[in-house]
Amino acid sequence: MSKEIEIQVRVTTVKPLMRVLEVEGSFQYESKQMDDYFTPADRDFTAVRPIAEWLRLREAEDKYSVNYKYWHYDDNGRSHYCDEYESAVDDITAMRNLFKALKFRKLVTVEKLRKAWQFKDWEVAVDRVLRLGDFIEIEYKGSTNVDPKEEIDKMIEFLKSLGCGKIERNYLGYPFQLMFPDEVKWEEV
Repeated sequence: MSKEIEIQVRVTTVKPLMRVLEVEGSFQYESKQMDDYFTPADRDFTAVRPIAEWLRLREAEDKYSVNYKYWHYDDNGRSHYCDEYESAVDDITAMRNLFKALKFRKLVTVEKLRKAWQFKDWEVAVDRVLRLGDFIEIEYKGSTNVDPKEEIDKMIEFLKSLGCGKIERNYLGYPFQLMFPDEVKWEEV
């Protein structure tokens, strides 16, 4: 298990961020990602708010993975980190058949094009998500323990310092936005 600390935001303009990443960042990859989200038969992850659990199968450039996240929320319904379990998968068809045999139900598919850079202790990704638009995700990749809220505050301050315009955040993720668009609330940060 690892602790994942990340933010997902949309901004007025990504150009100032791109200028910094092209000069100071290290380009990591560009990948078309197809993420299928599932829920077990005996309990529906989407039946509670905020949704704390997500189970995902990912196809990305002939590489496959399975991922489970359990989000921790504060009293205001804001998440600052999650427990994450992830593993590579050799045979995606076998994994889909395993999920089917265990009666896991597919919830939604998230299709996106991700471009990612390493910048300091962060992976900064620019995502173009089908049916949702463009987003920035910043994930802490450092090797030391940090306070999740403090690290997220640094991420937001970084974006503000670049002049990306209005920065809006929700705490729900792409699958929720696709499944429950009427429940998505954006907060300016």
